[in-house]
Amino acid sequence: MYRAATKLASSTINSSAASKNLLRSRIIWHRNYVAKDINFGVGARAAMLQGVSQVAEAVKVTMGPKGRHVIIENSSGAPKVTKDGVTVAKSISFEDRSKNVGADLVKQVARATNTAAGDGTTCATVLTQAILTEGCKSIAAGVNAMDLRKGINMAVDAVVTELKSKALMISTPEEITQVGTISANGEREIGELLARAMEKVGKEGVITVADGNTLDNELDVVEGMKLGRGYISPYFVTDQKTLKCELENPLILIHEKKISDMNLLVRILELAVKKNRPLLIVAEDVESDALAMLILNKHRAGVKVCAIKAPGFGENRRANLEDLAILTGGEIISQDHGLTLDKVQLEMLGSAKKVTVSLDDTIILHGGGDKKLIEERCEELRRAMDNSSAVFDKEKAQERLSKLSGGVAVFKVGGASDTEVGERKDRVTDALNATRAAVEEGIVPGGGVALLYASKVLDNLATQNEDQRRGVQIIQSALKAPTFTIVRNAGFDGALILDKLLEQDDHNLGYDAAKGEYVDMVKAGIIDPLKVVRTALVDAASISLLLTTTEATVLENPNEQKPPSRMPQMGDMGF
Repeated sequence: MYRAATKLASSTINSSAASKNLLRSRIIWHRNYVAKDINFGVGARAAMLQGVSQVAEAVKVTMGPKGRHVIIENSSGAPKVTKDGVTVAKSISFEDRSKNVGADLVKQVARATNTAAGDGTTCATVLTQAILTEGCKSIAAGVNAMDLRKGINMAVDAVVTELKSKALMISTPEEITQVGTISANGEREIGELLARAMEKVGKEGVITVADGNTLDNELDVVEGMKLGRGYISPYFVTDQKTLKCELENPLILIHEKKISDMNLLVRILELAVKKNRPLLIVAEDVESDALAMLILNKHRAGVKVCAIKAPGFGENRRANLEDLAILTGGEIISQDHGLTLDKVQLEMLGSAKKVTVSLDDTIILHGGGDKKLIEERCEELRRAMDNSSAVFDKEKAQERLSKLSGGVAVFKVGGASDTEVGERKDRVTDALNATRAAVEEGIVPGGGVALLYASKVLDNLATQNEDQRRGVQIIQSALKAPTFTIVRNAGFDGALILDKLLEQDDHNLGYDAAKGEYVDMVKAGIIDPLKVVRTALVDAASISLLLTTTEATVLENPNEQKPPSRMPQMGDMGF
């Protein structure tokens, strides 16, 4: 009996120890780190340069009026056809991790330029390739990396200063049309529609690009403030044909909370009836007895009234109501302000010349607010946009600014197929961003000649040593790349045309690649926004310097097996 108990205890201890060892081995195994592959010096830079060059070559073909399309395979649908540089760059990835690092940095250039200026991504990619190629050659030849960096930065600063001094501000619809046409790869119709949209909604108005349902491009312009909420009940409709409620010269009640007590609204309805004016109620919601009373008065007593929900949620809703109050000259009825519905006076209600309410939205035209207060509010929103780093906050501030200052225009892109609409939509978006950039900072001669002629100021730029001079020469050479690429894509001799342009002193003279002739670029309407050209150069130089001064890369070893994930696969979950 004793021997059996001893044997059983021994086996229990052994099995417990074995299970602990197994558990410990599993824990240690799952803590293993993947091995790294480290490359140094010329080899590291060469691999990244190869990735940069292959992305740049794919993007280059889209540049200029005679640029070609790129077809991108889409695993979840039909292939995408585009001439948009940033779209092409973002779609490329390599199996070789070293090349992929270079490709990712080029994508970063394209994204940064696209975010800051909205256009010029192809130009930025071409400049990045040109600067990086010569920079890697110089480092391999023994040039001091830090002096090279300083020379490149000095050259970029000098070129940016020269570009700013040559910029021309634009304001007329024809000039805006020219900028839009060039950015849309020569499609004048797009430029004209964008100019018309900016004329209608103003420079700060919102212009959105959407898919159209026809073969042709269309422009829908909504003037005034548009709220993204329609009537609460269809019984408020005044025009059965269009299913809209139209109120002429209405009083506007702005309330922050829900309204359910009909007794609180009776007094306000009486105020509207005494003044013989319609009433628009904007609140979080109007429900139960209060809503029933409004509908009853609308149909039995003939009172013109409509109720809509306040647009937005949370803080955004409160901000929208404040904007509405300023636009209409009313006050927000809120407990925070010490106001309740039973204390409402006539002067607390807003007004507008006309309000049109549909199922989905409300348009308020010519609000009765103080122009000075509206302008102060617009200035406050502009400052908020400048100070905010969050894209979402900037977009909301821009949206609110447009509602207060102008209106909203919707550019509906037409086409015979979804693929054509998608390709054209990319060009319209680029043209819109370029147009905004041109209005903001001005224009310079297009076709790359602004950069080409700016390279002349580097001839006499003072440097401290030969390594810095080499950095200046790299930028001087790279500034020729955009014009060379545009001309080559059109089927002409790039080197010959560059020589002819640099021989003469007229800085507006350039080569019209679409027609194959020398023209005054500004008079011919071939112009680029200064902001686009400047941003492309600064971003390209920044990333190129980082790659040029790289001495080691640390990459995951592709041959090392990663520990299997402890998360269950989709197949194990019955999907």
